[in-house]
Amino acid sequence: MTRTGADAERELRGLMDRGFTFPFNPQGLLADRPLRRSAVLILFGALDRTPAATAASESSGLPDELDVLLTRRATGMRHHAGEIAFPGGGAEGVDGGDPARTALREAAEETGLEPSGVEVLGSLQRVHIPVSNNLVTPVVGWWRLPSEVAADRTESVDVFRVPVAELLDPAARGTSVLRRGGMTYRGPAFRLHDRLGGHVVWGFTGILLSALFDELGWSVPWDPDREMPITL
Repeated sequence: MTRTGADAERELRGLMDRGFTFPFNPQGLLADRPLRRSAVLILFGALDRTPAATAASESSGLPDELDVLLTRRATGMRHHAGEIAFPGGGAEGVDGGDPARTALREAAEETGLEPSGVEVLGSLQRVHIPVSNNLVTPVVGWWRLPSEVAADRTESVDVFRVPVAELLDPAARGTSVLRRGGMTYRGPAFRLHDRLGGHVVWGFTGILLSALFDELGWSVPWDPDREMPITL
């Protein structure tokens, strides 16, 4: 099945309308800091034709122009330094307790995107991230109107519009393996294309992407025995 950008939007909208709960196993020990409420923006769009590997597009049936916005966190951050992540951050009073407002505000600060061009489709379940002691609400959006994006160089050092077809390429998928504190943590992972630095997407971000792709029916068979070691 070959989908268009409109097909992908319709499937994503349908998923958010019916709702789903994703499995989440924390990958780390509890941080010694107060609980903080946060939100991240999972932003899909089909704004233009971004090159994607031919094999990746053919195997997934998704259009080249479908992408998802990711950032690489600054190496000086206290938690999740240098990791690939969705834009987002802590709630503030101006957000009025609305996770969507938090996600859009933080995404605008980190990437420069224009919030008015984003349609919020809904939110997923809140999850607790022990390593940073954050209670995070993932907010899913569709990018209707393009805007320029760039890293703010404070919290994010790179901003990527990553073709979804590349993430779904079986050659780009594997299982992250993190050994820390005498424990071993495993989870779904993705390796970005070399032109995007070849970084591994793992942890909370990898889990969310994998769960969404599975529920949307976009995933294609991949080898979970392929390990992607994580070094912190």
